[in-house]
Amino acid sequence: VWFEVVNLLQERNLLPLGPVTPPTPCLPQDLQKINCHPEVFRSTLTSIPQTQSLLNKAKLPLGLLLHPFKDLSQLPVVTSSTIVRCRSCRTYINPFVTFLDQRRWKCNLCYRVNDVPEEFMYNPVSRSYGEPHKRPEVQNATLEFIAPSEYMLRPPQPAVYLIVLDVSHNAVETGYLDVVCQSLLENINALPGDSRTKIGFITFDSTIHFYNLQEGLSQPQMLIVSDIEDIFLPTPDSLLVNLNECKELVQDLLRSLPQMFGKTMETQCALGPALQAAFKLLSATGGRVSVFQTQLPSLGVGALKSREDPNQRASAKDIQHLSPATDFYKKLALDCSGQQVAVDLFLLSSQYCDLASLGCISRYSAGSVYYYPSYHQQHNPAGVECFQKDLKRYLTRKIGFEAVMRIRCSKGLSIHTFHGNFFVRSTDLLSLPNVNPDAGFAVQMSIEENLVDMQSVSFQAALLYTSSKGERRIRVHTMCLPVVNSLSDIFAGADVQAITCLLASMAVDRSVTASLSDARDAMTNASIDSLTSFRTSVLTIQQPGLLAPACLRLFPLYILALLKQKAFRTGTSTRLDDRVFAMCQLKYQPLAYVMLMIHPALYRVDDLTDEGALNVSERTIPQPRVQQLSVEKLSRDGAFLMDAGSVIYLWIGRNCNPNFLTQVLGLPNYAANMLPELDTAESQRTRAFVGWLREQRPFFPILHVIRDESPLKASFLQNMIEDRTESALSYYEFLLHIQQQVSK
Repeated sequence: VWFEVVNLLQERNLLPLGPVTPPTPCLPQDLQKINCHPEVFRSTLTSIPQTQSLLNKAKLPLGLLLHPFKDLSQLPVVTSSTIVRCRSCRTYINPFVTFLDQRRWKCNLCYRVNDVPEEFMYNPVSRSYGEPHKRPEVQNATLEFIAPSEYMLRPPQPAVYLIVLDVSHNAVETGYLDVVCQSLLENINALPGDSRTKIGFITFDSTIHFYNLQEGLSQPQMLIVSDIEDIFLPTPDSLLVNLNECKELVQDLLRSLPQMFGKTMETQCALGPALQAAFKLLSATGGRVSVFQTQLPSLGVGALKSREDPNQRASAKDIQHLSPATDFYKKLALDCSGQQVAVDLFLLSSQYCDLASLGCISRYSAGSVYYYPSYHQQHNPAGVECFQKDLKRYLTRKIGFEAVMRIRCSKGLSIHTFHGNFFVRSTDLLSLPNVNPDAGFAVQMSIEENLVDMQSVSFQAALLYTSSKGERRIRVHTMCLPVVNSLSDIFAGADVQAITCLLASMAVDRSVTASLSDARDAMTNASIDSLTSFRTSVLTIQQPGLLAPACLRLFPLYILALLKQKAFRTGTSTRLDDRVFAMCQLKYQPLAYVMLMIHPALYRVDDLTDEGALNVSERTIPQPRVQQLSVEKLSRDGAFLMDAGSVIYLWIGRNCNPNFLTQVLGLPNYAANMLPELDTAESQRTRAFVGWLREQRPFFPILHVIRDESPLKASFLQNMIEDRTESALSYYEFLLHIQQQVSK
């Protein structure tokens, strides 16, 4: 294999002009053409080592990253009474099986020879007989089956939504209730579901309040349970109601809720009992619980005490309290999971809430966590906009209920660790009471038996779920990769972003089970060890410098970026909840969004042009080049946009081109959080670019305009990963450190 070798100490400008693309597996062209899309399924190594000892020698992690329920613009759907699977290992027939003749196919995972069933001989697409290899199942690496009845343990459940709201004084003060109720009113007809959809509401402070929404009542009836030690359902049959039949009562409740608690003096908050109530209410059907919480739970089971010492935020070498203070939330989540209930947590808070404990309710029930620090209707309008946009997406996006996912791989390979939000029910079955299109997963693999006689191996993820319309469906993704027996081939096919994301997930686990400093060392060592292996075992001629294969040229930069990321940084004041939330994100977000949170993209935007622009549905989107994350790249007469995934900063240089200030920001008066809609070419270009960046992700990044006096300037500068700070090395110093270790 010939590949380019880069001396990292000499090549300063390593970033490509646009996005970093994953390597293309070295497969025959007809196979690669139909391979699974890397946004849905990719491997850290696109060339799989023949043996575990060869993998150990390369010192690179082997694993898969998945985004299985991603919104897709085209998805072939197959309705068939027979779903063809291998009789031995239950793999679904796919493009990488071999037809020995018209009547027999060989499984690409366990190599068993299977019969082709009679109805598979007919191709519904071409309406022809006798060409099983042309069926959609064998032409598409991603497709969905509508499942027959044997794929159901019980009749498919309806869509069931339960909204659980903190209404303590603290909660009411933030003003979040208005936003939630307004958003539900606006989107009530867009909630995924059918004529069976059910909805219910619980509010809580020091007591738990249920709402009887039974058809025929003139207004919703509030029922208070004050014995939080022994939660019961006051009227079990009328608390979860059919949304279509009781829509007017539901709308009445949503209009009156924000005012109902306006004068409350209740400061206590019994989150644990409220969650127990939610579990009781949903356990018969399964469904989704959406919990909105604004403070540390103070009463009843699951009550917590503050564990954060603000003085320790920066100085501590090792961060305490990254693991839960109680197992209550995990245990309840496992109960929920067993009854097909997932819990999504919205944390809107200005003080410590112990996300390390609360987050378990979502993590093990396959829910998700949303976090809005310093949320307040008046004092933080940008946070409110972000919450509104996220809520709209959350309420209207696709959802799968009572799901399970299994990942299979070719004989000889085995999966040993899973990352994401779920519960592992048996060795390889992930229980997902809800599955949403924004959730990512990762797995680590090992090579148990030598893959000696194999040209390629395959991986298949199958997700069985109930759609919001009550259909049982199976989404199947299959990926094929070549097997190699030389280190140079392994290095040539390394996917640096997938490796970085997998290492980040592994480091989160390590921070919790061992310590933060252990996790930091492990990440640094990952880059040292792989580059040492490359130098000693692949390079034939020893030359000075720090040498890397071109596909890993960004590896040390990404590792340094992780060491400076909120989840893992030390020496910089970081709130404990912020750190824990960053860790949740690294484990749960799909690769594309994680990468921006690790290594933001910086663009110069005061000189945008239409040269090289994209044309997206009648709009012209400028494509400025990506800049290195260093203050050296900022110039005082320019304006720079930094896309950090969940937040976008627009930095305005002190002597910024006056034209940009008037034509884009609309000076003399400018807003700190939005771009005015001005009728100028410059304004249109800038807004088109920001809008295009935002469209590429399912959450809403706030825009902050940063000028010299801006309090957020420090956050912006903290993302300048290549620069040194009081507590962290510059990129060049980090490279020297790695080189010193590699050349030992």
